[in-house]
Amino acid sequence: MASPSAATARPEPERTGRSVADEDARDDERGPQDQSASLAPYVPEEPEKGVRPARKHRARAFLRVVADRVIDTAPRVPVRDLETLHAQFPGLGPEELADKLVAGAVKSAATVGAGVGAAAMLPVPPAMPAELAAEIVGVASIELKLIAELHEVYGRRPAGNARERSAAYLTSWTSERGIEITRPASLNSAMGGQFRRQLRQQIMKRTLRNLPNLTPFLIGAAVGAFMNRRDTARLAARVRKDLRGA
Repeated sequence: MASPSAATARPEPERTGRSVADEDARDDERGPQDQSASLAPYVPEEPEKGVRPARKHRARAFLRVVADRVIDTAPRVPVRDLETLHAQFPGLGPEELADKLVAGAVKSAATVGAGVGAAAMLPVPPAMPAELAAEIVGVASIELKLIAELHEVYGRRPAGNARERSAAYLTSWTSERGIEITRPASLNSAMGGQFRRQLRQQIMKRTLRNLPNLTPFLIGAAVGAFMNRRDTARLAARVRKDLRGA
């Protein structure tokens, strides 16, 4: 005789093909079970060894190449002496003549920034370092010419030949200050290791400031023109202040 519990027990429903398919569909919606889930804190993987040193090496190589290009360009920058400037701008005093020079340099620097920004309308990553280098060297040439001619206007031309003077103007550009006539820099000290480090630091600052110039869709053109105009005007104001007080 069967026990009451056995009589009341209901048989388990058979798993038909439809119910199995329904469960499989629900499993698909929930997604695969993550067997690796754990309450242990997540520790991010460390970057592969050699990645950061490689990036630092590329950055140093970029700064070194641009610094060498600026040094090579400095002696080739055409500089007008005071007599030539008076012939081109007759009847102007030192301050008025300096204003003319600054206005022209600021406009030229803005044009370079706008041109590089326009070229980066659809930026190609491999070309970005070359575009930044071209802008830095181009603006440096404009500002070196401005610094040299401001020294002519204020009667503060450094002693030495053309190469020695270009080294002095490059030192002025690197420090963003006027040249101290009583403490002229020799050619050897101007091209020494300490100067080259300072030059690379100046180029690094310019590079970081110029990165927004590579913004696509012509936004970089407007940004580049504005920032170069501002930086060149700021440099000119500092140099002129030193030359007036010298």
